[in-house]
Amino acid sequence: MFRSLRVRIAQGRQYIGDLRAASPANFRGLPVIGAAPCASACQACVDACPTQAFTRLDPLEIDLGRCIQCGDCAPVCPEQKLTFSNGCHTAAVRREDLLISAARPTPPPIAVSAALKKQFGRSLRLRSVSAGGCNGCEAELNAVGNVNFDLGRYGIEFVASPRHADGLVLSGPITHNMAEPLQLCFDAQPRPRFVLAFGACAISGGLFAQAPQVERLFLAHNVPVLYVPGCPPHPLTLVVALMDVLGIAAGTP
Repeated sequence: MFRSLRVRIAQGRQYIGDLRAASPANFRGLPVIGAAPCASACQACVDACPTQAFTRLDPLEIDLGRCIQCGDCAPVCPEQKLTFSNGCHTAAVRREDLLISAARPTPPPIAVSAALKKQFGRSLRLRSVSAGGCNGCEAELNAVGNVNFDLGRYGIEFVASPRHADGLVLSGPITHNMAEPLQLCFDAQPRPRFVLAFGACAISGGLFAQAPQVERLFLAHNVPVLYVPGCPPHPLTLVVALMDVLGIAAGTP
């Protein structure tokens, strides 16, 4: 018993009380674009980016929906204009809100959805579908229910059957082999229902956007209500985004 107590004391308190105030250490998160002008005709960052996340050069603009936070752009910038912070509150309700620049360094705050709050504010069940993912996003989705983040304290849980789910959490770029199972899973969910895109692959195709094995028509017909960028996203990105869109107060169990 005393050994167990010593281990418990050494571990400290793993439970995160205020998730909105939490700041993950050693996490490469939000890209930071400096205000200094780029060197003339320089596109070193564009050439280094494997996902074409730089959508404009003047002014420099990054699409968080494509960015995989690899960090390859920062060391090649001659002006040292690019760095990465540990910022993880990067989710958005509109695809265009994921575009950041020096003038708009972060996505706009997520406003409470009156419709979603009314339907799911006290109880939300989610079904996760990995549509060709590498298991990185899926591992982070598993983590949202652990003792650190404890998403279940807000009445939000993942379920095994789509018939018990209110929303579908999509991860992966959507391969041809998963396109039909994904649609069948969504069709099995009772209305009202919604889609949440989790990770760069789900949002834009990520590294596999141009692959011939990818089929993304599902998103053309089912627009996500929430975009959670990252490769993979930090669990806090998803948890805080859900709290914001459902109007859950910080620290409220």
